[in-house]
Amino acid sequence: MPSREPRYAHSQKALFIFNQHLLFDTTPLPDSIPKVNELGASSAPLMSASYFIGARCRAYNDDYMKCKTEAYGKGAMDCMKEGRKVTRCAGSVIDDINKNCLEQFRLHWQCLEKNNQQMWQCRNSERPLNACVFEKLKLEKTIPGTPANEEQVHLRRRQIYSHYGT
Repeated sequence: MPSREPRYAHSQKALFIFNQHLLFDTTPLPDSIPKVNELGASSAPLMSASYFIGARCRAYNDDYMKCKTEAYGKGAMDCMKEGRKVTRCAGSVIDDINKNCLEQFRLHWQCLEKNNQQMWQCRNSERPLNACVFEKLKLEKTIPGTPANEEQVHLRRRQIYSHYGT
C-alpha cells in the first residue's frame, strides 16, 4: 500500500511543494533591448491579418529566424531586438488595417472566431477584406509554397470544403 508521506528528491531531503501561485518575473529588460507595446489582439484578428503581416514584415521575420537559427534555439535574449522589430511591424499592420478596413476586418475575424478559426468557412467575408487591404495598403495575400501554375485557394470561386457552396 503506497504511503501518503511527501516524496523527497533522490537521497536529498528537498521537499517537492506545488502551489497555484502565478510567478511574474519583474526584472526589467536591459536598456539595449528596445521597448515595444504588445499587440493586444487575440488569435482571430491575428489569423485574419497574418498573411498581410507576413507580406509587410517578411524582412524582419527573416532576420529574427536567422538569429534564432544561428543561436541554435538558445538565443532568447540575443534575438530580442529582432523579435521586437517583428512585433512592432505586426502592430503597424494591425493599426493600418484598423484605420483603413475596420468593417471588413472585424467581419472576417468575427467569422473566424465563430467558426473555430477555419479559414475555409469564412471565404465570403475574406474576399472584401483582401480587396480593401490591397486597394488601400497595397498588401496582397499570397500563400507561400503554392505552385505557380495553381490558383491560390482563397481566390477560388468554388471551394472544395464549404458549407455554403462558395
